[in-house]
Amino acid sequence: MSRPGPGRAQEVSDGIHAFVQPDGSWMINNSGFVVGSSGVLCVDACATERRTRDLLAAVAEVTAAPVRTLVNTHHHPDHTAGNGFFPNATIVAHEQARPEMRALGLPGNDGIWSDVDYGDLELQLPFLTFTDRIAVWVDDLRCELIHPGRTAHTTNDVVVWIPERSVLFAGDLLFNGGTPFLLSGSVRGSIDVLEHFLAPLGATTIVPGHGPVCGPEVVDEVLGYLRFVLDLAARGREAGVSPLELAQETDLGRFADWTDGERIVGNLHSAYAEESGQPLDAGAALRDMVAYNGGRPLTCLA
Repeated sequence: MSRPGPGRAQEVSDGIHAFVQPDGSWMINNSGFVVGSSGVLCVDACATERRTRDLLAAVAEVTAAPVRTLVNTHHHPDHTAGNGFFPNATIVAHEQARPEMRALGLPGNDGIWSDVDYGDLELQLPFLTFTDRIAVWVDDLRCELIHPGRTAHTTNDVVVWIPERSVLFAGDLLFNGGTPFLLSGSVRGSIDVLEHFLAPLGATTIVPGHGPVCGPEVVDEVLGYLRFVLDLAARGREAGVSPLELAQETDLGRFADWTDGERIVGNLHSAYAEESGQPLDAGAALRDMVAYNGGRPLTCLA
Protein backbone atom coordinates (compact mmCIF):
# COMPACT_ATOMS: atom_id res chain seq x y z
CA MET A 1 0.00 0.00 0.00
CA SER A 2 1.24 3.50 -0.77
CA ARG A 3 1.81 5.86 2.11
CA PRO A 4 -0.68 8.71 2.42
CA GLY A 5 0.58 12.13 1.44
CA PRO A 6 1.49 14.93 3.83
CA GLY A 7 -1.05 16.63 6.02
CA ARG A 8 -2.52 19.98 5.14
CA ALA A 9 -3.51 23.00 7.16
CA GLN A 10 -7.23 23.75 7.24
CA GLU A 11 -8.37 27.03 8.77
CA VAL A 12 -11.40 26.21 10.92
CA SER A 13 -11.79 29.67 12.46
CA ASP A 14 -9.90 32.94 12.07
CA GLY A 15 -6.28 32.14 12.96
CA ILE A 16 -7.12 28.59 14.11
CA HIS A 17 -5.88 25.77 11.88
CA ALA A 18 -6.28 22.02 11.94
CA PHE A 19 -3.39 20.05 10.45
CA VAL A 20 -5.19 16.99 9.09
CA GLN A 21 -3.14 13.99 8.00
CA PRO A 22 -4.73 11.44 5.70
CA ASP A 23 -5.71 8.73 6.26
CA GLY A 24 -5.79 8.97 10.04
CA SER A 25 -4.80 5.33 10.59
CA TRP A 26 -2.06 3.96 12.86
CA MET A 27 0.46 6.67 13.84
CA ILE A 28 -1.06 9.26 11.45
CA ASN A 29 -2.59 11.81 13.80
CA ASN A 30 -4.02 15.28 13.49
CA SER A 31 -2.30 18.34 14.89
CA GLY A 32 -3.25 21.99 14.80
CA PHE A 33 -2.10 25.49 15.57
CA VAL A 34 -3.44 28.83 16.74
CA VAL A 35 -1.71 31.89 15.31
CA GLY A 36 -1.06 35.08 17.26
CA SER A 37 0.76 38.26 16.38
CA SER A 38 3.97 37.23 18.13
CA GLY A 39 3.68 33.49 18.62
CA VAL A 40 1.93 30.24 17.80
CA LEU A 41 0.27 27.64 20.01
CA CYS A 42 0.65 24.18 18.44
CA VAL A 43 -1.49 21.21 19.40
CA ASP A 44 0.51 17.96 19.17
CA ALA A 45 3.56 16.92 17.21
CA CYS A 46 3.59 13.91 14.85
CA ALA A 47 4.99 10.37 14.89
CA THR A 48 7.89 10.79 12.48
CA GLU A 49 10.50 13.38 11.64
CA ARG A 50 9.12 13.79 8.13
CA ARG A 51 5.55 14.36 9.25
CA THR A 52 6.55 16.74 12.03
CA ARG A 53 8.63 18.77 9.57
CA ASP A 54 5.58 18.88 7.30
CA LEU A 55 3.59 20.30 10.20
CA LEU A 56 6.21 22.96 10.88
CA ALA A 57 6.30 23.84 7.19
CA ALA A 58 2.52 24.28 7.23
CA VAL A 59 2.83 26.67 10.17
CA ALA A 60 5.56 28.61 8.35
CA GLU A 61 3.33 29.00 5.30
CA VAL A 62 0.76 30.79 7.46
CA THR A 63 2.95 32.89 9.72
CA ALA A 64 6.54 33.86 10.41
CA ALA A 65 5.81 33.89 14.16
CA PRO A 66 7.58 31.19 16.17
CA VAL A 67 5.88 28.27 17.90
CA ARG A 68 6.02 29.34 21.53
CA THR A 69 3.80 26.64 23.06
CA LEU A 70 3.33 22.96 22.18
CA VAL A 71 0.49 21.10 23.85
CA ASN A 72 0.58 17.29 24.01
CA THR A 73 -2.98 15.98 24.21
CA HIS A 74 -1.66 12.69 25.68
CA HIS A 75 1.51 10.65 25.83
CA HIS A 76 1.18 8.38 22.77
CA PRO A 77 4.08 8.73 20.33
CA ASP A 78 1.98 9.61 17.28
CA HIS A 79 1.25 12.87 19.15
CA THR A 80 4.59 13.36 20.91
CA ALA A 81 7.51 11.67 19.13
CA GLY A 82 8.24 14.84 17.16
CA ASN A 83 8.46 17.04 20.27
CA GLY A 84 12.19 17.46 19.78
CA PHE A 85 11.62 19.51 16.63
CA PHE A 86 10.11 22.33 18.72
CA PRO A 87 13.28 23.45 20.52
CA ASN A 88 12.00 26.90 21.46
CA ALA A 89 8.51 25.91 22.59
CA THR A 90 7.21 25.35 26.09
CA ILE A 91 5.84 21.79 26.02
CA VAL A 92 2.68 21.49 28.08
CA ALA A 93 0.83 18.31 29.09
CA HIS A 94 -1.05 16.67 31.92
CA GLU A 95 1.27 15.72 34.76
CA GLN A 96 0.76 11.99 34.16
CA ALA A 97 1.84 12.32 30.52
CA ARG A 98 5.46 12.91 31.50
CA PRO A 99 6.08 9.58 33.31
CA GLU A 100 3.93 7.68 30.79
CA MET A 101 5.92 9.15 27.89
CA ARG A 102 9.22 8.33 29.57
CA ALA A 103 8.14 4.74 30.22
CA LEU A 104 6.89 4.19 26.67
CA GLY A 105 9.88 5.79 24.95
CA LEU A 106 10.17 6.54 21.26
CA PRO A 107 8.44 4.42 18.61
CA GLY A 108 10.40 1.73 16.83
CA ASN A 109 9.96 -1.22 14.50
CA ASP A 110 9.12 -4.18 16.73
CA GLY A 111 7.16 -6.51 14.46
CA ILE A 112 3.73 -5.55 15.76
CA TRP A 113 3.33 -2.89 13.08
CA SER A 114 4.79 -2.78 9.58
CA ASP A 115 8.12 -0.96 9.42
CA VAL A 116 8.20 2.84 9.40
CA ASP A 117 11.03 5.31 8.80
CA TYR A 118 10.66 7.36 11.97
CA GLY A 119 13.67 9.54 11.22
CA ASP A 120 16.01 11.09 13.76
CA LEU A 121 13.81 11.44 16.84
CA GLU A 122 14.74 12.63 20.31
CA LEU A 123 12.62 11.93 23.38
CA GLN A 124 11.52 15.36 24.61
CA LEU A 125 9.26 15.28 27.65
CA PRO A 126 6.79 18.02 28.57
CA PHE A 127 8.24 20.41 31.14
CA LEU A 128 5.14 22.36 32.11
CA THR A 129 2.51 20.02 33.55
CA PHE A 130 -0.85 20.49 35.25
CA THR A 131 -3.56 18.40 36.88
CA ASP A 132 -6.99 19.82 36.05
CA ARG A 133 -6.93 22.79 33.69
CA ILE A 134 -4.82 25.72 32.60
CA ALA A 135 -5.40 28.63 30.21
CA VAL A 136 -2.97 29.60 27.46
CA TRP A 137 -3.49 32.93 25.72
CA VAL A 138 -2.77 33.59 22.05
CA ASP A 139 -3.01 37.36 21.97
CA ASP A 140 -6.47 37.88 23.52
CA LEU A 141 -7.81 34.45 22.57
CA ARG A 142 -8.24 32.14 25.55
CA CYS A 143 -7.35 28.49 24.93
CA GLU A 144 -8.38 26.22 27.79
CA LEU A 145 -6.37 23.04 28.34
CA ILE A 146 -8.60 20.66 30.28
CA HIS A 147 -8.14 17.16 31.70
CA PRO A 148 -11.56 15.47 31.75
CA GLY A 149 -11.18 14.19 35.29
CA ARG A 150 -10.78 10.45 34.75
CA THR A 151 -9.08 7.87 32.54
CA ALA A 152 -10.55 7.70 29.05
CA HIS A 153 -8.30 7.15 26.00
CA THR A 154 -5.38 7.39 28.46
CA THR A 155 -4.81 8.55 32.02
CA ASN A 156 -3.58 11.92 30.76
CA ASP A 157 -5.96 13.12 28.03
CA VAL A 158 -6.09 16.87 27.45
CA VAL A 159 -8.44 18.78 25.19
CA VAL A 160 -7.82 22.28 23.89
CA TRP A 161 -11.11 24.16 24.11
CA ILE A 162 -11.46 27.61 22.57
CA PRO A 163 -14.85 28.75 23.89
CA GLU A 164 -14.94 32.10 22.07
CA ARG A 165 -14.87 30.21 18.74
CA SER A 166 -16.58 26.98 19.87
CA VAL A 167 -13.58 25.04 18.52
CA LEU A 168 -12.36 21.88 20.23
CA PHE A 169 -9.12 19.98 19.67
CA ALA A 170 -10.25 16.68 21.13
CA GLY A 171 -7.09 14.59 20.89
CA ASP A 172 -7.83 10.88 20.82
CA LEU A 173 -10.99 11.16 22.85
CA LEU A 174 -12.52 11.25 19.38
CA PHE A 175 -11.74 9.48 16.12
CA ASN A 176 -13.66 10.34 12.95
CA GLY A 177 -13.90 7.38 10.58
CA GLY A 178 -11.29 5.43 12.53
CA THR A 179 -11.66 2.83 15.26
CA PRO A 180 -11.05 4.19 18.78
CA PHE A 181 -8.30 2.46 20.74
CA LEU A 182 -8.57 1.95 24.50
CA LEU A 183 -5.64 -0.30 25.34
CA SER A 184 -4.09 2.50 27.45
CA GLY A 185 -7.40 3.62 28.89
CA SER A 186 -10.93 2.68 29.83
CA VAL A 187 -14.01 1.88 27.77
CA ARG A 188 -16.35 2.86 30.60
CA GLY A 189 -14.27 5.93 31.33
CA SER A 190 -14.40 7.03 27.71
CA ILE A 191 -18.18 6.71 27.66
CA ASP A 192 -18.45 8.74 30.85
CA VAL A 193 -16.09 11.45 29.59
CA LEU A 194 -17.88 11.80 26.25
CA GLU A 195 -21.31 11.91 27.85
CA HIS A 196 -20.62 14.13 30.86
CA PHE A 197 -17.63 16.25 29.89
CA LEU A 198 -17.08 16.52 26.17
CA ALA A 199 -20.62 16.67 24.79
CA PRO A 200 -21.73 19.36 27.27
CA LEU A 201 -18.97 21.69 26.04
CA GLY A 202 -21.16 22.24 22.99
CA ALA A 203 -18.36 22.53 20.44
CA THR A 204 -19.55 23.24 16.91
CA THR A 205 -16.17 22.53 15.26
CA ILE A 206 -14.16 19.52 16.40
CA VAL A 207 -10.65 18.52 15.38
CA PRO A 208 -10.47 14.82 16.30
CA GLY A 209 -7.22 13.06 17.04
CA HIS A 210 -7.57 11.17 13.76
CA GLY A 211 -9.78 11.76 10.74
CA PRO A 212 -11.45 14.77 9.11
CA VAL A 213 -12.59 17.89 10.96
CA CYS A 214 -16.19 17.41 11.98
CA GLY A 215 -19.05 18.62 14.15
CA PRO A 216 -20.63 17.32 17.36
CA GLU A 217 -22.27 14.41 15.54
CA VAL A 218 -19.00 12.50 15.88
CA VAL A 219 -19.56 12.21 19.64
CA ASP A 220 -22.61 9.99 19.16
CA GLU A 221 -20.76 7.93 16.55
CA VAL A 222 -17.91 7.17 18.93
CA LEU A 223 -20.30 6.54 21.81
CA GLY A 224 -22.11 4.00 19.65
CA TYR A 225 -18.90 2.07 19.10
CA LEU A 226 -17.87 2.20 22.76
CA ARG A 227 -21.24 0.88 23.90
CA PHE A 228 -20.97 -1.85 21.26
CA VAL A 229 -17.60 -2.91 22.73
CA LEU A 230 -18.91 -2.87 26.29
CA ASP A 231 -21.99 -4.94 25.43
CA LEU A 232 -19.91 -7.37 23.38
CA ALA A 233 -17.40 -7.80 26.22
CA ALA A 234 -20.18 -8.55 28.70
CA ARG A 235 -21.54 -11.30 26.45
CA GLY A 236 -18.08 -12.70 25.82
CA ARG A 237 -17.16 -12.87 29.49
CA GLU A 238 -20.46 -14.57 30.27
CA ALA A 239 -19.80 -17.14 27.52
CA GLY A 240 -16.25 -17.70 28.73
CA VAL A 241 -14.55 -16.90 25.42
CA SER A 242 -11.30 -14.98 25.05
CA PRO A 243 -11.15 -11.48 23.56
CA LEU A 244 -9.50 -12.86 20.42
CA GLU A 245 -12.08 -15.63 19.96
CA LEU A 246 -14.89 -13.16 20.55
CA ALA A 247 -13.47 -10.69 18.02
CA GLN A 248 -12.99 -13.38 15.41
CA GLU A 249 -16.64 -14.39 15.57
CA THR A 250 -17.99 -10.83 15.70
CA ASP A 251 -19.54 -8.90 12.82
CA LEU A 252 -18.44 -5.29 13.24
CA GLY A 253 -21.52 -4.14 11.35
CA ARG A 254 -21.61 -0.41 10.68
CA PHE A 255 -18.14 -0.03 12.21
CA ALA A 256 -16.51 -2.42 9.72
CA ASP A 257 -15.63 0.40 7.33
CA TRP A 258 -13.67 2.31 9.96
CA THR A 259 -9.89 2.11 9.70
CA ASP A 260 -7.88 -0.23 11.93
CA GLY A 261 -10.72 -2.62 12.73
CA GLU A 262 -8.29 -4.96 14.52
CA ARG A 263 -8.47 -2.59 17.47
CA ILE A 264 -11.61 -4.45 18.49
CA VAL A 265 -9.30 -7.07 20.00
CA GLY A 266 -7.34 -4.59 22.11
CA ASN A 267 -10.53 -2.85 23.17
CA LEU A 268 -12.04 -6.14 24.30
CA HIS A 269 -8.88 -6.94 26.26
CA SER A 270 -9.24 -3.56 27.97
CA ALA A 271 -12.92 -4.10 28.73
CA TYR A 272 -12.34 -7.64 30.05
CA ALA A 273 -9.57 -6.46 32.36
CA GLU A 274 -11.55 -3.51 33.64
CA GLU A 275 -14.71 -5.51 34.31
CA SER A 276 -12.82 -8.35 36.03
CA GLY A 277 -10.48 -6.12 38.03
CA GLN A 278 -7.50 -8.06 36.68
CA PRO A 279 -4.31 -6.43 35.33
CA LEU A 280 -4.23 -5.81 31.60
CA ASP A 281 -1.56 -7.71 29.66
CA ALA A 282 -0.91 -5.18 26.89
CA GLY A 283 1.67 -7.40 25.20
CA ALA A 284 -0.81 -10.26 24.92
CA ALA A 285 -3.42 -7.88 23.54
CA LEU A 286 -1.08 -6.64 20.84
CA ARG A 287 -0.10 -10.18 19.88
CA ASP A 288 -3.79 -11.09 19.66
CA MET A 289 -4.35 -8.13 17.34
CA VAL A 290 -1.66 -9.50 15.04
CA ALA A 291 -3.30 -12.93 15.20
CA TYR A 292 -6.65 -11.33 14.31
CA ASN A 293 -4.84 -9.77 11.33
CA GLY A 294 -3.91 -13.24 10.04
CA GLY A 295 -0.50 -13.20 11.72
CA ARG A 296 0.64 -10.21 9.67
CA PRO A 297 2.01 -7.04 11.26
CA LEU A 298 -0.61 -4.34 11.61
CA THR A 299 -0.50 -1.90 8.71
CA CYS A 300 1.19 1.37 9.63
CA LEU A 301 1.67 3.86 6.79
CA ALA A 302 3.23 6.70 8.76
